Amino acid sequence: MKTSLIALAALFVALAGSAAQADPPFDPKDPKMAPYISGDKRSGYTFAEPETRAMQDDEFLNPASLWVEKGEALWTKPDGKANRSCSSCHGKAEDNMKGVGSVYPKYDIHAGTVINLEQRINMCREKHMAATPWKYESEPLLAMTTFVKMQSRGMPVQVQIDGPAVSYFENGRRFYYERRGMNDLACKHCHEDNWGNHVRTELLSQGMTNGFPTYRLKWQKLGSLHRRLAGCNEEIRAEPYPLGSREYVDLELYLAWRAQGLQVETPSVRK
Repeated sequence: MKTSLIALAALFVALAGSAAQADPPFDPKDPKMAPYISGDKRSGYTFAEPETRAMQDDEFLNPASLWVEKGEALWTKPDGKANRSCSSCHGKAEDNMKGVGSVYPKYDIHAGTVINLEQRINMCREKHMAATPWKYESEPLLAMTTFVKMQSRGMPVQVQIDGPAVSYFENGRRFYYERRGMNDLACKHCHEDNWGNHVRTELLSQGMTNGFPTYRLKWQKLGSLHRRLAGCNEEIRAEPYPLGSREYVDLELYLAWRAQGLQVETPSVRK
């Protein structure tokens, strides 16, 4: 049964690729594409339709700008028993948050583990503002994460995977290559072995994460990387892990390492 599922899944991907429509135009020699390529790595931007790219490029057309505005408002809004805001400690985000979004997930000595940017934001809320943590995928957490990460836009992703982060990185690597679900597929089967092919109408990218949080036209809203990971698990008929889980944070670290050198695009727009 397992072998037949593997064969069926592989055949499905192959047939979908051979019957695909023409890919969105992509010329690696086009100077406009240079910021979205690093060696053999390609941002999801290069797999997007021209109309989607145009939407991302124009801050007035980019629908994620609504969340950016909300995040900017929250940055200076006092909250919690301490009646403090993010700006109370960090000042202007455009000055003091530059580069922060490009280095997460990272090992945090106080947490004693690798955390992502969402968890860092909630740690600050609890410790310095005496405020209730925001729920994963809630509007305020998405807005603040996007606003903070946007300050690193154009900077290369550069995460640390040595020292105390090693074991978490290795856990993420194992997750990436481990078959799971009723379709018996791993992340690598789509994003390493079959990128550039189609599954139904979806063009498989290299699965780079430098644009998250991202506005997906399919969702009609902004969403986190963990929401996308859960969706991938569901698509291969595997039980998804909770958003913010240890499994997804470790995988997020590995995926950030894969995207090393690509520029932060937050907030990106994807199909």
